[in-house]
Amino acid sequence: MSYLLPSEFATKMVDAGESKIYMATRDALIRACMAGAILAIAAVFAVTVSVQTGYPIIGAILFPVGFCILYLMGFDLLTGVFVLTPLAWADKRPGAWGRSAAGPGSD
Repeated sequence: MSYLLPSEFATKMVDAGESKIYMATRDALIRACMAGAILAIAAVFAVTVSVQTGYPIIGAILFPVGFCILYLMGFDLLTGVFVLTPLAWADKRPGAWGRSAAGPGSD
């Protein structure tokens, strides 16, 4: 894994927000529902393991597996979409809330 400067990291976050703006609403909602379902299953699994074993630390160690599965399957929680898309709007990226897709300066 390579190191990113904070300015490069911020640029990548804004780029991710711009890509989410261009994603179809239907696709974003389906991906969010699938992500929520997988995370709910991971939470139930973690709680079940904690209760059955009597060691809550085991459940706490297993819960992040759900986030790993989300990342590997390419799903996004809707909260991530809500965080990243305003970054693209604040950076005045094309396509962000009513701006033309031709780019800035084509107004």
